[in-house]
Formats: sequence, C-alpha cells, structure tokens
Amino acid sequence: MPLALRPASECRYDLLALGEVLLRLDPGESRIRTSRTFRAWEGGGEYNVARGLRRCFGLRTGLLSALADNEIGRLLEDLILQGGVDTDPVKWVPYDGMGKRVRNPINFTERGFGLRGAKGCVDRGHSAASQMKPGDFDWDDLFGKQGVRWLHTGGILAGLSETTTALAIEACEAAKKHGVIVSYDLNYRPSLWQERGGFPAAQAVNRQLAAYVDVMFGVLSDAEPSGMPANNDPGDIFAAQAATLKAGMEQMGTTFPNIQVVAATMRRVHSATSNDWGACAMIEGEFVRARNYPNLDILDRIGGGDGFVGGLVYGLFSGQSPQMSLDLGAAHGALAMSTPGDNSMATLSEVMKLAEGGDAKVQR
Repeated sequence: MPLALRPASECRYDLLALGEVLLRLDPGESRIRTSRTFRAWEGGGEYNVARGLRRCFGLRTGLLSALADNEIGRLLEDLILQGGVDTDPVKWVPYDGMGKRVRNPINFTERGFGLRGAKGCVDRGHSAASQMKPGDFDWDDLFGKQGVRWLHTGGILAGLSETTTALAIEACEAAKKHGVIVSYDLNYRPSLWQERGGFPAAQAVNRQLAAYVDVMFGVLSDAEPSGMPANNDPGDIFAAQAATLKAGMEQMGTTFPNIQVVAATMRRVHSATSNDWGACAMIEGEFVRARNYPNLDILDRIGGGDGFVGGLVYGLFSGQSPQMSLDLGAAHGALAMSTPGDNSMATLSEVMKLAEGGDAKVQR
C-alpha cells in the first residue's frame, strides 16, 4: 500500500529534518594531525537528507535543530542557507562567551586514501542541539497549521542525550497525530552511546521509536553492527548480505506492522577509495535490490548513506516504482561519494541517468 502523503498544497514543507548540524573541517588530501588549512562544510546525518532533497530533487525542506548564537553558528546558518534548507524552525540559543554551557559542534574528518581509512574526530559536547528537549517546538503549529508531509530523524539525534531521545519520541508522536509520514535512520554511533549503555541502550530506544515509523533505514538487530560478511560469488557480490537483510526486514515487518518500507545499503570495503556498493529494500511487501556498483571509486565516503536515503525518499515522494525508488537511492548515494564534503553535489538528471543504467562517459 503506497504511503499516504498529505497533499502538497496543504503543507509549507515537504520534509522537515530533526537533528544536529556540525561544522566539518576537512584537511583535504592531508591528515588532521598535520594540516595547516581546512575547508569548512556543514553536515549532520538527518540534515544531509533534507539538503539533498532540496538541492538535487527540488523538494521544500526545513531544519529542526538548535545552534549557539555566535560566529560559528552564523557560519553554519550561511552554509545551510546556501543549500536551500529553510532555517526558520531553528532555535537560537544565547552564547555564554566560552562554550561552558552551550556551543556549536565541530567535526574534523579526513577522507582517507587506499589502505588509510576515513577518520573523524568529533567535538560536540554541550552542543545546543544536544540540549534540545520536549516542548522546544510547537508541533501543532508546525505539523498542523504550517503543514508538513514528512518528518525525518534518526539514531544520531536520539543518541545525543536523554533529552533528545525524549524529543525524538515527542516529535514522532506528534507527527503521527497530524498524519505526517515518519522516517528514521538507525545510524548507530558507538561514540554517542558509550556513556549511555552502549549498543543495548541504543537498541532499546530504537525499538521504542520504531512503533511510530513508516520508513526505516537499516535493520533492527540484536547483534551490534560490524562489517558485513564478505561474499566472493562473482555472479552476485552481495548475495549473502542481501539474504541476511531480507530476513531481517521480514522480521521487522512482523514485529512492527506500521513500518511500510525498510531499506539498507550494502557495502564491501576494498580500500578507502574503492568499495562495492549496493542496496536492498522491502517496499509495499516487495523485496527489491538496486543495481550493484562493484569497485566504486570514492572521493569522500562521508554522507553516502544519507545520499541513499534522500534518493529513495524522493522516489517515494514522486510515485516511482519500488525498484526505481531504490535505484534512485543507490545512484544518489554513489554520486554523493564522488565529491568532497558530506552533501551531494549531483543534479537530478545525473541521478536519473545513473539509476537508469548510465555510465561515466564524458558529457559534452
């Protein structure tokens, strides 16, 4: 059964993303520990989806977050606005002058190359977003009066603090009350949960939130995420992974019948700059697999999963078939990893061409 989206004419936003945005400082081809220059980007798991949907796919998106009101916060705002995402719902928190009580998070990330994997060093303690709590947003106004068709959030937002966990639950409850589609990306990060009970605690929160979710990215499992098992079948590089994920998706649908779509990426790492890339999903009761991208050349892998989410969400928004929706997600994620920074620089025509089986021949 297709997702019951509210009419666009009744809504200010096609999608709102609830999450934290960090200032990413990128040393380019160098290392964090030796670089003297860094390029600034903005990024955040939930936000990246909203930005991709706005810049590549033309949807009306906005950000639900909080920023400390200082020069770093205003730099983040400028970067977000360049991406076309509406910042009207963002909460601005007075800065204390030193960051003792509130600050903006910084994410140093090096891309990796060959046998040297990508590496991040995140400085996000006391961030304004991590202090968000229930009651910070007027859901009746946002979801009811202004109108929203889709809410996207995930395990990063839920993992920031006890109060953001409670906020995620409040937001999802309010979204369901107003007929808003809810998507959730599990996005387990050990660093966020190491002082909150680790993976079992994250799983407990995710299972609580799953009751409100229509579209789930990732598969709920009792085993902590690790590298997917390698599969050396030359005819199907992801056969083993796909079979495992299919079983997990079927189990999730039985446990949480409210979930209408489950999707996950598949990746096998040969090196930091060469991965096998693919995806699978259960959409409207149909298990589908995207085109595989063996030995995909990668410039910057950060944000590839968020690109996948954005492409698949666009497919569902635009009434594409389950197969095409998934192919759009895989193609957009692949293209997002071909450029620097967390966010996609792809165009809709490029994504469509790749999803339909296109290649990397020169375009003149």
